[in-house]
Amino acid sequence: MAPDTSSGTELARFLRARRTQTSPASVGLTPGPGTRRTPGLRREELATLAGVSIDYYTRLERGKETRPGPGVVDALARALRLDDDQHHHLRELAVRAARYAPEPAPPPSRTVPPHLKLILETLRPSPAYVVSRAMDVLATNPGGLALYAGMEEWPATRRNIGRYLFLHPAARELFPNWDNQIRGCVARLRALAGTDPDAPDLAALVGELLLKSPDFARLWDRYEVTGRRNATKTFRHPHVGTITLGFQGLQLEGTPGRRMGIYTAEPATPDHDAMLLLDMTATPTPDRPQSRELT
Repeated sequence: MAPDTSSGTELARFLRARRTQTSPASVGLTPGPGTRRTPGLRREELATLAGVSIDYYTRLERGKETRPGPGVVDALARALRLDDDQHHHLRELAVRAARYAPEPAPPPSRTVPPHLKLILETLRPSPAYVVSRAMDVLATNPGGLALYAGMEEWPATRRNIGRYLFLHPAARELFPNWDNQIRGCVARLRALAGTDPDAPDLAALVGELLLKSPDFARLWDRYEVTGRRNATKTFRHPHVGTITLGFQGLQLEGTPGRRMGIYTAEPATPDHDAMLLLDMTATPTPDRPQSRELT
């Protein structure tokens, strides 16, 4: 089995992206006189901060060195002031770069077990859905689909939260903090691409968004990664008005990276009333039964 050279390249890309976006001042360095030709830190500056040779770091960033030890990885993370999510991602990239290429993964199944669809139905009126690792929407209850205004217009196989954020014209109006939403989306996809770059579902989505969305391409090149964080989300919904909901994501055991997303609101609040209205007005149609599998 041939070595997986793409994994070493992914490690190199991450290091280069983080280095060029780290200012000397942010790591306690005083820039020297004259104009800096390199944005961010120079290779020799980062190597010195991390306590490794310039030659060794240069080989890392060029993808020629693919087996950095844990001590080197941690030293680079400290030198670059990586947060916990970025540090974890760097460790995963280093581990993967040292392995051999796995067999190509088959396209993931879109089948959702009946018990998960039943759970979605019992969660009403809370909007809820099941998504794949690449954010394909696989199943919803009525409010779960209606919350993303306009997504129901798309064929079931195109319903993807990332695709919706960047390509659906309603998304910018739906999210008051659309810029934050898309940054978080790209960062999660970047993290997945770093640890599973051969995933066919991910490759297809990223390729489409790079081609069709300049906003996605710009953020993709920044190579930021972040973990998932549960928080409140505000929607300016065309049918129920402005609504702020709590959000909880749950990893589904025994599934290939699938998650359930659930939105909630405190009873007897305007947000809860709006959530009830959304559930009631999302009347199922023959082509969109309640809590059905979206295939």
